Amino acid sequence: MMKSLDGTDRKILSVLQREGRISNVDLARDINLSPTPCLERVRRLEKDGYITGYMALIDAERLNQAFVAFVTVDLDQTSTEVFDAFARQVRLLHEVAECHMVGGGFDYLLKVRTSDMAAYREFLGERLSTLPHVAQTHTYFVMEEVVVDPTINVT
Repeated sequence: MMKSLDGTDRKILSVLQREGRISNVDLARDINLSPTPCLERVRRLEKDGYITGYMALIDAERLNQAFVAFVTVDLDQTSTEVFDAFARQVRLLHEVAECHMVGGGFDYLLKVRTSDMAAYREFLGERLSTLPHVAQTHTYFVMEEVVVDPTINVT
């Protein structure tokens, strides 16, 4: 069983979400802990699965991937086998930044990144809509990203 988080653990998670490359010495100073116990806590948070990895945040515009669309996907069947098959196939589409199975009026919600409308149309027509069991899609284009925050509230 995982140990519950105390205030110091939560401070560590909060700082690491904002500054994943912070040195242990600086992290320890920021949370008012000495370096050795700080490092032990970080390692425990990693071992217990609270910290699942570290990454750099990349500027999508610089990499010509700033065209964002949200796509709803309806499948023609709602069986475990069909859901599993769709999930396996959609993971192979590099344009899909996020894919969520949802409850409600459709089966999946995808966040898709491409370079422009032409690339999106190619993705939709040649890759997404040709996946097995895809019955229907609806697309919503992002005009402006107002809030994009990959962090999780740890308080």
